[in-house]
Amino acid sequence: MSETVRTSGGVQSVQRSFTLLEHLADCGGRATLHELALRSGLPAPTVHRLLRTLLDGGYIRQEPSRAYALGPRLMRLGDTAGRVLGGWVQPVLAALVDATGETANMAMLDGDRVVYLAQAPSKHSMRMFTEVGRRVHVHCTAVGKALVAELPEVELRELLARAGMPAQTSHTLTDPDALVRHLVTVREQGFATDEQEQELGVRCVAVPVLHTSARVALSVSGPDARFTREVRDDVLPAMLRAAQQLSDALQVQVQG
Repeated sequence: MSETVRTSGGVQSVQRSFTLLEHLADCGGRATLHELALRSGLPAPTVHRLLRTLLDGGYIRQEPSRAYALGPRLMRLGDTAGRVLGGWVQPVLAALVDATGETANMAMLDGDRVVYLAQAPSKHSMRMFTEVGRRVHVHCTAVGKALVAELPEVELRELLARAGMPAQTSHTLTDPDALVRHLVTVREQGFATDEQEQELGVRCVAVPVLHTSARVALSVSGPDARFTREVRDDVLPAMLRAAQQLSDALQVQVQG
């Protein structure tokens, strides 16, 4: 089949190229042709042709070991995208920090993982910090649970099978059946929590940003000694207002 055939959403070769870039990111920014073929499920000759195009454009580079790595041209795209995103997301996150006193994040579902897109840090000297661009599992994070709670169960289980459910702490849910049951509660209450499941001593709460084409969520996190369950519940109205603001802003961006 021709690599330029159109799929229901666009041009197949373009979609495959972006998928390979995502797989490279999942591998830490560096992978061999064989690894990328295994991850993508594409024939090695097809992967090679797509990589050559990305290589010629400067979006990837090839190392002396023959492995492929993310290229310098992506830095310009990422920097520009970050500035554009920060221009309308950062004020919402900053207002959320003022309202809650804790660190606020925006994250999205990217493949089988969650990627953090923006952050506004707490003003406390002891605060939570997550690097923008960091990718984490869905099963042990509040944002991850908020992002996958509405997925059909079959799709959710397939995601968990691909990504795995490693135990980050002794509180992490590592059984798919238990997580599926837990997400019923998440859907009913409209928010998700992380009770020291990703990191000991840290509590986090997240709400989905609804009515957007991408799966996006907001979270607030802090030390569990200060960010108690009672405080967590008190900040939810502010989080829901912020999520609505972002939903409205995202729809304006798409329409504009």
